[in-house]
Amino acid sequence: MLPLVLILFQQAFAQSPLYMPLTIKKAYERQTRSYNGAPGARYWQNKADYDIRVTFDPVTNGVSGSEQIRYVNNSPDTLRAVNVKLFPNLFQKGAVRNMAVSAEDLTDGVSLKNLKVNGVAKPLPTTVKGTNMNIAIPDLYPGQTAQFELNFAYILNENTHIRTGSVDTGAYFIAYFFPRIAVYDDINGWDQIPYLGMQEFYNDFSDFRVAITVPGSYQVWATGDLKNTAAVYKDKYVQRIAAAEKSNEVIAVIDSNDVKEGYITQRSDSNTWQFEAVNVPDFAFALANHYQWNATSVEVDHTTKRRTRVDVAFNAAHADFFDVVHYARVTVDKMSHHFPAWPFPYPHETVFDGLDQMEYPMMVNDNPLSDKTQAIELTDHEVFHTMFPFYMGTNETQYAWMDEGWATIGEWIISPLIDSSIVDDYGMLPYNYIAGKQQDLPIMTPSNQTTDAYVTNSYPKPALGYLYVKDMLGDSLFLKALHHYIAQWHGKHPQPYDFFYCMNTGAGRNMDWFWKSWFFDNGYPDLGITRVSQKGKEANIEITSIGTKPVPVDVTVFFDDNSSTKLHRSIACWEKGNKTVSLTFSSPKKIKKVTLGSTWVADVDKHDNVYEVK
Repeated sequence: MLPLVLILFQQAFAQSPLYMPLTIKKAYERQTRSYNGAPGARYWQNKADYDIRVTFDPVTNGVSGSEQIRYVNNSPDTLRAVNVKLFPNLFQKGAVRNMAVSAEDLTDGVSLKNLKVNGVAKPLPTTVKGTNMNIAIPDLYPGQTAQFELNFAYILNENTHIRTGSVDTGAYFIAYFFPRIAVYDDINGWDQIPYLGMQEFYNDFSDFRVAITVPGSYQVWATGDLKNTAAVYKDKYVQRIAAAEKSNEVIAVIDSNDVKEGYITQRSDSNTWQFEAVNVPDFAFALANHYQWNATSVEVDHTTKRRTRVDVAFNAAHADFFDVVHYARVTVDKMSHHFPAWPFPYPHETVFDGLDQMEYPMMVNDNPLSDKTQAIELTDHEVFHTMFPFYMGTNETQYAWMDEGWATIGEWIISPLIDSSIVDDYGMLPYNYIAGKQQDLPIMTPSNQTTDAYVTNSYPKPALGYLYVKDMLGDSLFLKALHHYIAQWHGKHPQPYDFFYCMNTGAGRNMDWFWKSWFFDNGYPDLGITRVSQKGKEANIEITSIGTKPVPVDVTVFFDDNSSTKLHRSIACWEKGNKTVSLTFSSPKKIKKVTLGSTWVADVDKHDNVYEVK
């Protein structure tokens, strides 16, 4: 008897193989990836661990520091150079970028000095290409480790807040601040795609030890665990933090009286905050001297009783943040036990009151919002990113839909659980607007090669695809397939085909027909009612797919006594490539009218979605 994975492998190629670029196909030939979706027998990934000391000066906005990097070459290749990412060079004068930067924030870029490789001083490269810097190194053979040392400095942006920068006088969110070794993977080799502003990131999983020195009046929140709490906070705040880690209730760690009194940290001209984080793809920190801090916690794993602390650090002038702590706590709870029903992987999640809408491991930089629904949807969307792309190390730069699409469906599912009055429109307006037009590219188009299609391809269109598969499989089987994907790839670098094949294997059915149509092919969704007939109690409604994108079928039948009934078919009704679907049912009532469609079903032309029975 053939094992299930082999059967699925054969079915994948016998039924509808997915187009695969040669660079990706080679990974499967080399067995670093496998057609059952799991990491291949020869899968590998490199690792860079960081020991960073960084200082921030609020007077000058100066960020400066030193780092030691331990880089392990787990690849089968001999490396003769490394690519280093310098993300603050987005603000460098003359840099190529696709987001506007105010003239006041243009700088000379990152200043580097004292480069050492394996303890030997090396001259810095004379040419730096935007956010990429290639450094020649002595041959680094498979299985070997290299040590790098480097000093860095730059001026933090104050007026143009692109995911990082000044928030106000006395509050700052600092991300992408340290030079880091780029990803070297089994598909593209070195990641040489520049950071231009719009597209996001692709980083290796790393261990971080970060010492952050700031003026003594500031508090710091960051990725990872604070290791010297008693050395930086006065005792009553140490006790409040500890209490919050065990409490289901919200505890005011820093309240308005504490801010007014101003004696929160240990008295010193400066304090050094020491954080550690294990196996995360990024590190960010924030600081403020006038923020309040509310905290609570939630049991994320009923088996181990493990809890996650949920923090909100905020300016009290922004009233919505008093409620954001509740939104964030419910999100962490529902992520752990409802969707995706996987224990929240980190010890804390901190929402910082900033000027953006951006996620980091254990950190969120969110702007204030006066509208309650928007505040809920922003909070749960950004917190949901914890799973994708941080627990699951996807390549955001090339495949934004592998994280933004999941955060979007997470937002759709969790928001009504926070507030039952929320009715999400599933992002239908932007997709229905662009669908079928020249700028509507397939989702599989690399994100760094899209402009007009970037938002719809990253957010609503993939999220609808996930939602349609969830509807087709049913909640239980969908979660089983999704859990199989998460179990295989957390802490690794899944690519799109790993996701598709994992879902097939986890569900025990080949869904390549749908992946191909929804993610690879051009086309648009367009359904129409072509015939309604009724003979006695037997009724038949014929639905035609005029477009080429499969979508579920939702029909409302109105009868002559003003009653109605609803009929539903999942996307599976189009699996055989048929262009029509017949909905047959029995009713003693006479049909008066039939309407086609629902909120979550895309349809570019609705003129044929109403059928009046004469």
